[in-house]
Amino acid sequence: MNSRNLVKLFLTTLLIGGVTGGVVGFLARWSEFKPYFSSFEVSAILSTFIWLFGVGLIFSVISQAGFFAYLTIHRFGLGIFKSASLWNAVQLVLILFVVFDLVYLRYLSFGSGEGISSYIVLALVVLAAGLITAYFKMKQTNKQSFIPALFFMVVVTVLEWIPVLSANDESWLYFMLFPLLACNAYQLLVLSKLIQRSQRELANKRGSKQTPAKGKMKAGELGKGS
Repeated sequence: MNSRNLVKLFLTTLLIGGVTGGVVGFLARWSEFKPYFSSFEVSAILSTFIWLFGVGLIFSVISQAGFFAYLTIHRFGLGIFKSASLWNAVQLVLILFVVFDLVYLRYLSFGSGEGISSYIVLALVVLAAGLITAYFKMKQTNKQSFIPALFFMVVVTVLEWIPVLSANDESWLYFMLFPLLACNAYQLLVLSKLIQRSQRELANKRGSKQTPAKGKMKAGELGKGS
């Protein structure tokens, strides 16, 4: 990918994280911000949105760091296991392990005196987002990309989510989760398009350099024959 498309990926992912953070932040913490809308305090609403937008930008940066870290890990995994199918099998085991731990370990830590259903629902939200994104990634590329995409959307998202998971504040859980899912899904689905665009731009650039060179050669040949 060339630098122009890399910058475009960075900026658009930042924007997605900021907007999603701003919108989801109001919804996730509605009980806190509802009075601003009831009394129609425009300045308070705008200042709160700007703050939520800024926090969403931080979530976006975390998402992008996780994405490029996974691209490196994925290459290492392919190199170590020497087989895409074997590496996919390892990733599938890790996905199941993380989903189980997302429910069971969190319930052991924070679920005293309450049911496990809310912990299962939260894990299912992450898994569902991962399955949907992985499906579209597979349609975009090939069947071999389904498990890596699912691994990134589930395992890497949960790792990025750990600071809030350890605090277990419900409003912050959703506030951070949805910007992470949106940014991760966007990066995963747009990456191949940006790579193809970069390759086309590089090919066009090489073609434009070769065309004048051929023109000069032909002019020289004509000069020799005259």
